[in-house]
Amino acid sequence: MKKLKLFALATVALMGLSGAANAETALLASDDFVGISFWLVSMVMLASTAFFFLEAGNVAAGWRTSIIVSGLVTGIAFVHYVYMRDVWVMTGESPTVYRYIDWLITVPLLMIEFYLVLAAVGKANSGIFWRLLIGTVVMLLGGYLGEAGYINATLGFVIGMAGWFYILYEVFSGEAGKAAAKSGNKALVTAFGAMRMIVTVGWAIYPLGYVFGYLTGGVDANSLNVIYNIADLLNKTAFGLIIWAAAMQSGGRKAK
Repeated sequence: MKKLKLFALATVALMGLSGAANAETALLASDDFVGISFWLVSMVMLASTAFFFLEAGNVAAGWRTSIIVSGLVTGIAFVHYVYMRDVWVMTGESPTVYRYIDWLITVPLLMIEFYLVLAAVGKANSGIFWRLLIGTVVMLLGGYLGEAGYINATLGFVIGMAGWFYILYEVFSGEAGKAAAKSGNKALVTAFGAMRMIVTVGWAIYPLGYVFGYLTGGVDANSLNVIYNIADLLNKTAFGLIIWAAAMQSGGRKAK
């Protein structure tokens, strides 16, 4: 019953926020594949949010915060994707500002997940938290300032890549990566490795999109938005599912 109440409250809150953002709803054309991709991603994000919130009570206490944060990530993305879909449908322009608003909230939360999963097995410290957070902010600010035209696009790309490489160093060779390797927790090691692959391979889509979309002009706005949408779907939802699987392997449905 408690889980159902939590789900109901979360659903009402999300639908209310999306309704406020979606006050002037535009019809989605059947041949607007970019708009359809925004819509499909928003629905999957909503379903993922419901799943994570409902499952938070089924994992060991140390993992619950990670699962709840996964639900927050997809829930925030759901609201933004509903809004971005309408921006695209009504204007035909890429919702760059709103996409970065979403990333500025959700990507730091994803990075904090590395700290939280380490904390779940008692292998985290505040230094890991702050280094990952700072690297994420640098990466996002560089990308946004370059894409929005506030600074030279190449300079923005360089700043963003520096932040990304700093994150990769921390989770592979830095304190976070070493803590995971020495944890002795099989579920954590497996999850941490999969999360690192998402940050390495999955996130590579974004700088590639930046290069081809803003530096060389080799990709049009339609294709770029579809690519970003698919990347967001995989990187955010899969990230949370990996953590959920590790939590279940570490004693899910045993501790209530």
